[in-house]
This record gives sequence, C-alpha cells and structure tokens, in this order.
Amino acid sequence: MAFQGKKLINDPKDVVTEFIEGLVETYPGLQFLDGFPEVKVVLRADVSSSTYDKVAIISGGGSGHEPAHAGFVGEGMLTAAICGDVFASPPVDSILAGIRAVTGPMGCLLIVKNYTGDRLNFGLAAEQAKSEGYKVETVIVGDDCALPPPRGIAGRRGLAGTILVHKVAGAAAAAGLSLAEVATEAKCASEMVGTMGVALSVCTLPGQVTSDRLGPGKMELGLGIHGEPGAALADIQPVDVVVSHVLNQILSPETNYVPITRGNRVVLMINGLGATPVMELMIASGKAVPKLQLEHGLAVDRVYTGSFMTSLDMAGFSISIMKADETILQRLDAATKAPSWPVGVDGNHPPAKIPVPVPPSRSRKSDESLSRPPQLNQQGQILEAAIEAAANAVINLMDSLNEWDGKVGDGDCGSTMSRGATAILEDIKKYDIFCKAAYAQLSASSQSVVTAKQWAEALEASIAAVSKYGGASAGYRTLLDALIPASSMLQERLNAGDVPYTAFVLSSEAAVVGAESTKDMQAQAGRSTYVSGEILSSVPDPGAMAAASWYRAAALAVKDKYGASS
Repeated sequence: MAFQGKKLINDPKDVVTEFIEGLVETYPGLQFLDGFPEVKVVLRADVSSSTYDKVAIISGGGSGHEPAHAGFVGEGMLTAAICGDVFASPPVDSILAGIRAVTGPMGCLLIVKNYTGDRLNFGLAAEQAKSEGYKVETVIVGDDCALPPPRGIAGRRGLAGTILVHKVAGAAAAAGLSLAEVATEAKCASEMVGTMGVALSVCTLPGQVTSDRLGPGKMELGLGIHGEPGAALADIQPVDVVVSHVLNQILSPETNYVPITRGNRVVLMINGLGATPVMELMIASGKAVPKLQLEHGLAVDRVYTGSFMTSLDMAGFSISIMKADETILQRLDAATKAPSWPVGVDGNHPPAKIPVPVPPSRSRKSDESLSRPPQLNQQGQILEAAIEAAANAVINLMDSLNEWDGKVGDGDCGSTMSRGATAILEDIKKYDIFCKAAYAQLSASSQSVVTAKQWAEALEASIAAVSKYGGASAGYRTLLDALIPASSMLQERLNAGDVPYTAFVLSSEAAVVGAESTKDMQAQAGRSTYVSGEILSSVPDPGAMAAASWYRAAALAVKDKYGASS
C-alpha cells in the first residue's frame, strides 16, 4: 500500500536548509558557512582555520539522520559537519569548503560512514585538500552486524556506532593529540563497535509517496538507515525477544564482527530511529543491560539511550555495543559542548548571525572564473548542447529511476539525479568527480582545439577516477557497466577511422546495452549489495540506466549539431 507521509514542513526541497537555520538559531555555538544553502556546512562558531591549533574532526553525509551529524558539532566532538540532501552524500565542493574552513596546521580527520557515495565524495575532497597543502586522514566506519560478510567491495554499512567514534576522536583532538594519534584512536574505536537495527515501519521521505512493504504485524531486522530492505521480515515480538536476538547477532562468535568476549567491559547505545518514543527506548535499555551482564558475561560501563542517528520518521531502534577500556571511557566521559550528546544549551544568544566567508581555494587564483564564456566557438556550442540534452534526459527519466531504485535501493536515485541535472542547467560551473577528472585530462593538452581522441581519453580517465574512489569495476552492477563499454566502443570506432560523431552515437548504443545487462548481474557495490538477487533481476541498475540515458542524449545532440553545421 502506497501513502503520502504527513510532514510539518514547507517546500520538501528546503527541509535541509531550514533544519540548519533552526539549528544555528537554537545553539549559539554553531554557525554555517557563507555560500548557504548550496554549501551546507555546520561548524563551530569559535573555530577558524587561521587560528585553530588542534586537529579538526569533520564528518557528515546525507541528511535525514538528525541529530547526526550537525547536532554533534561542538567543542570535544565534531569541528564541522557536511550536510547532503536527504539520504544523499554531500557534494565534493561542500566537503572541501568545510575542510578549508576549520583545518589549521594540525590537520583534520574525516570520519566517513561506509557508503559508496560518501567514500567517493569525501575521498575526492581529501585528495584535493592534500594537493592544497592540508594534512588529512580518513577513517571509514562500518559497524553493521546484521548481514553475513558481504560480497564484493561494499563492506559493512556505517550505522549509529559512528557517533561513538565521533566522541572518541573529538575528545582525543581536544586533548591536543597529533593527527596520527587521533586517527589511530578513531580507527581503533571503529573496530571495537557493532550495531544492528530493528524497524516497525519504513521511513517517509519529504514530498514522496512511500510504499509500506512491512504491512501490519510485521517488523524488519537488520535494515539500514536509508530505508533499504533489511536482512529478514518477521512477526512483531515482545521487546525482550527482539533485544536478545539483536545482542546475539552482534556478539555472535561465528561472524566475529566485534572482538568482544566474556569478561570484557562494554559501552551500550540504544538509538531511536526517529519515531520511537523515549519510553520504548528506555524499556529496551532496561532489558539489554541485564542480558549483557548475565547472558553474555559482560561488564556494562556506560549506557547511552536516545535518538542519535535516525532514519527520518522510522519506528524502531538500533543497538550498538563497543568494547571499552580506560582510554575509550576517558574519551567518552570527556567534556563536550556538542548539543546532541546531549549537553545543556548555554551561552548568550547573539542578536544576529553573520555567515562565515567560504575560504578560497589555494590552487586557484582569486580572480579566476569558472563561468560560461561570453561567446562560444563551434566546439563550445556543441558541448553546451550535449550537456543540456544529457541533463534534460536525466530529468525526464526521474520517475522511472525512482521506481527502479525503490526495488533495489532507497528509492531516490531519480530525484537525486534530477536535482543534479537541474543544478547543471542552472549553473554549468558546478561539476562532480567525473567531470573534474575529465577536465584534468583535457587541460593537460597544450592544443587550443580538443580532438575526438582527447575526448575519448578524458572519458577513460573519468571512468578510472570513479573506479578508484568507489572501488567498482565492470560487472559490479553500477553506472560503470554503461560507461566502460561506451568508452571501449568509442576508442574502437575512432581507431577504425569513423567520423567522431558517428563513433559517439555507436558508443552510446553500447552504453544502453551495458546498462540493460545489469539486470543479470549480482550487485557488488552500493546499497543494492544488500538486496536479494531475485529482486535485482527484476530491474536494471538505476545508476547505469541514468548514465546511459545522459550519454545517449549527449551523443544524439552532438550528431544533430554536427549535421546542422555541415
């Protein structure tokens, strides 16, 4: 049964920016970067990269998990949080702006949940920041204990245990430790924690119709924080039974996800997923502690109960268990002003908030412009037509992409792609990892006119960059399964002497065939990794179909332009 979720919001497109506005008005110690709302970065109001003398701790990801991540910005925890759209990784430019804003000579640590989009975007931002002279380290958190050891490269998902890693890292940085020492403590903490979630309902995305796949009387075990299907569907059981099952799964010696054995000291976190009453969370805590003590022989040193990393309005909770020692307990007990740890709201409320200027890139001259030239040559006109056709093709495919993604992911692929395509049409200077890699390849040429072969090489370099930071390759059921055969065909036809636009069109046909072939592939990257093969075989990969769509539209637009000018 499909239904429209009830929300106390204005325009669904504005929920993240309006959340940030309310957050900084509520807590005097928080601020956002100028460039808002395109650049959605929440940071400590008392920190500037020019004066900060400690390691900066930066995290972030898609919105919809509040209070994570912006609610954990504050002295003793995060220095900045980068906010993406709902369930969408923040763009590279926003992450880079956050790094530049708060990173001083001690460097910064990026704490990243293990999702492909976050790894890609934070990875590229880290590389760019390093090239500008910043010291950057990254810790990937994958604390999911719901599924058997996963196939392919996706690995374990990052869940609520990430918040404990934030606290350990933030306290270590506040104590004045070096970047290497802070990164070591954070990595160690990430390897000591395991999490599993249970849901009684799906979450409802702002402005979207949601299908309740659970139905009455059912609960889902081992789901992710983006509404993707869990490991199993079961009848609702008393919370005693549910808590026992989750604890047994996290502490299972067969999977050995966390190095916790009888006699160890542990920290327990009961995390609400967005729509679970505090009463029910406290009941779960009250049942979990004696079970850990009596059934598993563990000493429970700390208990944290509340909503730390949610999934919008999902009913349910997750349980995180972290192996503890004196160092970890010292870090968890250290003072913090992060408002959602939680602490009291203190400090005078200023009469007005003055946005912090976005720091300029160290690698670009201040007067260098990325805007569209006043006049375009023939190649420029053809390129512009191709970009516009590609963007419009993605926008027109939005509903189909959402439908496909609803079966194999979180149902927002089309909406996310459409937002990106719309932004491109509004301002072509905003480009992503794919386009940046292509630009780097093309700008290395000293020629004033870019040849067809150079375009082909740029495409190949772009694919290599996506593969490097995402870890996927051919056959992993991703957008690369459309782009790799397209690149191969383009090179082949150009080497055979075909007219460039003819080679482009033929390669676009290869992209479409490659995208459609993903129906027969087992996912090895992205959220589809957690979906059964039976469901995957019913639809092609949405990302591959989107890539094939824009590539095909661009090829046909180039053909039309060349035909009109010849």
